[in-house]
Amino acid sequence: MDSIALFDQTSLECSRLITQRYSTSFTLGIKTMDKKFHMPIYAIYGFVRYADEIVDTFHDKDKKELLARFRTDTYLALESGVSLNPVLHAFQLVVNRYQIDSALIEAFLHSMAMDLDFQTYSDSRYSEYIYGSAEVVGLMCLKVFCEGDAEAYERLRIPACKLGSAFQKVNFLRDIKSDYEERGRVYFPGVDYLRFDNAMKGEIEADIQKDFNDSLIGIDNLPAGAKFGVRIAYRYYQKLFDKIKGMPADTLTKRRVRIPNSQKLSLFVGMYFETKLGML
Repeated sequence: MDSIALFDQTSLECSRLITQRYSTSFTLGIKTMDKKFHMPIYAIYGFVRYADEIVDTFHDKDKKELLARFRTDTYLALESGVSLNPVLHAFQLVVNRYQIDSALIEAFLHSMAMDLDFQTYSDSRYSEYIYGSAEVVGLMCLKVFCEGDAEAYERLRIPACKLGSAFQKVNFLRDIKSDYEERGRVYFPGVDYLRFDNAMKGEIEADIQKDFNDSLIGIDNLPAGAKFGVRIAYRYYQKLFDKIKGMPADTLTKRRVRIPNSQKLSLFVGMYFETKLGML
């Protein structure tokens, strides 16, 4: 392995480590994909995770300045084809190889900036945030899965957006307590956290379930090397969502809902044998 290849590989492995540390569920899903997709999807996750950490974690720092620097460094990496930041170097490798549209990256960074000046969202601002923070991430991954097949990408684009939207909205419900208490945020339009009740929760759940339903056709038509991993993520989030649906609203304002790692592993094993038996 020459020096450049070693640098590239090491940068990609940094993103893999980030994914493993921050999300056991996504790591599990990625590992079930064709090996050729592993590093590209790790690179995308590493990029979006570190941007999200800027706006959600470093409360004693100038987040606006940090995000501005991250944005500048991102575009410099994309333009030059190199970065000494391993997360950005890995990301630019994937963006340039799979021709990921810069508009998707800009929409994502815009949503991260929206978190810095958070206000109660109207329906349109909520949709704008969901698109940039979640749907475009699904589209970046879809670019990788389609490997240059523009027709397949266009055919699967809307279902991919719906799946990203469902995942993000489930996250919002799961994290409603910490988002409000630690960051002063309630993403759902028209929802007063202090008056959050079962009726509000039910309306949100109906919207999420529609997104899940609309995403299924896309999962069924993904390339074979990606389908199983995406379905794992779908099943995991549906299981988390079902757990949330079974709880009263006031429980969500008291504690964060989790799926234990043992149940995640059980989910994977069950799906593996379903696949072997031809049930998926």
